[in-house]
Amino acid sequence: MRKFAATYLFTGSGELVKNSVLICDDEGTILDIEPRDNGFREEAGVEYYSGILVPGFVNAHCHLEFSHLHNRIATKSGLSEFIGQINQLRNDSDEELQQKAMQVADRRMYATGIAAVGDVSNSSASLNIKLKSKIQYHTFVEVFGVHPSRAERAFALAGRVQSEFAQHNLSASVVPHSAYSVSDPLFHKISDWAKQNEGVLSIHNQESKAEQEFVGKGTGTIADHFQQNLKLDLSHWKGTGQSSLHRILDHLPKGNKLLLVHNTFSTSADLEYLSKQRDLNDISFVLCPNSNLYIENTLPPVQLFQEFGLNICLGTDSLASNHQLSILEEMITLQQHFEALKFEELLSWASINGARALGLDKQIGTFETGKKPGVNLISGLDLKNLKLTKKAKVKRLI
Repeated sequence: MRKFAATYLFTGSGELVKNSVLICDDEGTILDIEPRDNGFREEAGVEYYSGILVPGFVNAHCHLEFSHLHNRIATKSGLSEFIGQINQLRNDSDEELQQKAMQVADRRMYATGIAAVGDVSNSSASLNIKLKSKIQYHTFVEVFGVHPSRAERAFALAGRVQSEFAQHNLSASVVPHSAYSVSDPLFHKISDWAKQNEGVLSIHNQESKAEQEFVGKGTGTIADHFQQNLKLDLSHWKGTGQSSLHRILDHLPKGNKLLLVHNTFSTSADLEYLSKQRDLNDISFVLCPNSNLYIENTLPPVQLFQEFGLNICLGTDSLASNHQLSILEEMITLQQHFEALKFEELLSWASINGARALGLDKQIGTFETGKKPGVNLISGLDLKNLKLTKKAKVKRLI
């Protein structure tokens, strides 16, 4: 048995509490939270820290497969250029280097307090890493296929990858990459699979203005990339005249959990449409602010998402589009750019909301009896005003 106390304790549901002791067994399962009198600081057998004890973080959106591309992609070049560089570099390293990079990234995520990851994969390359990891993964097997003729082959490949993860008892689902990279027939196949398997869905949403232009009009830099770099025939592609979120909602089933990732250019009109089309309890908006700054040098309209009462959670994207895979760093960036954000709200986004998004909220996300969420200590923050600063650090205690 281990007992922890700190300046504050964040249970994952409600306000920060003081003068309480978190009790866990040696494996990290929560046994109890016991209140103490005011002025409590020391007690035999209790590990006391200056800072805030919080549940393990959830990284709701990551691309572990891109770990070998760390510091190799130009910053602030825009989504179309980023995609082009990914296509050029993703397979230029040998398998041993790629495996080593994923292994290092996985261990660093664990060390920085991440308990679970929603990881986007295009192959089974990360399977062995995930089998040995201390992190709980759900793998989103991502499908591309702009031209209808590719739908059958692309879906069959994703199905084989998903089955390979499932055969090793690793949670996985088949998901579309984005509104602009998946044809109607391919969307239909993914939708049918999701309905039959009750799979959790994730999709990149409204990450750039170029995405909106291509989906709405069929033109712009993404169209140029497809035609000039990938030599794709786009004669079948017709602009919808609507936002890419409309296309996503029109093609994916209403009964499945859905993670909308990035949402950098989502508007009030988009969210009004969403609220009329779906039960918002099944929708999660995943924010990856450091990746958004890295690629497009902009941030999503966070306050708008708050106004709509959305389930907001956090992701890191990949080391191709981020300097580190740290949920704490994502929180720090949001705190710096949106000063009105309450610390408790950020902590909820980083823990219980991400657990809900991945369907893991009965196991992790809060300090509740019987759960095994991991225990993190955040130190170096402004305790007087309860604000994160650039000096904030996280240490995994269990």
